[in-house]
Formats: sequence, C-alpha cells, structure tokens
Amino acid sequence: MSDNVLHPAHYAGEIETIDFIRDKLTADGFRAYCIGNVLKYISRYDKKGAPLEDLQKAQVYLGWAIESFSQTEPNKDGSITEPKEEVITNA
Repeated sequence: MSDNVLHPAHYAGEIETIDFIRDKLTADGFRAYCIGNVLKYISRYDKKGAPLEDLQKAQVYLGWAIESFSQTEPNKDGSITEPKEEVITNA
C-alpha cells in the first residue's frame, strides 16, 4: 500500500497518530473510531479522485478494528469487557 495509506506525510511526529488515539480510547471506543473511518472511506471512495487509496484506507481501519479483538475477549452477548490491569504490589 502507498505511503499515503499507512504513513501520510501530513501526520509527521514522534509517534503514529493512530497509536496515540488507540492509547486514549477504550477498546470499544477505538473499534467505533475505526469502523467510523471505514464507513467514511467506503462512502466516498469514488468521489475524491483516489478510489483505490480510499479503499485501502478503509481496509487498514477494518484491520485495526478486527485486530483489537485479539486484545479483548468478547462476552457471549457480543459486548466487550475491558482487560483488567495487572496490579503489582510490593509484598
């Protein structure tokens, strides 16, 4: 995929913007963010002059949404319970 899909120049910085967003949201929030972007790129893919690039961006966001399930376990009803932070105490 092109550089505009995974590493656009207009998002230059020390960390990837998506990593910052992932860190600030819950797992459910991050998935919702990703699915929203999938919908955005799919709905406009043939309207802005770069259809393949928009479809590739949708694919990347969908991949991140799917990947986020590997870090949490869905409940039987499909909802997500956030993983509990491990607490380390000095015994």
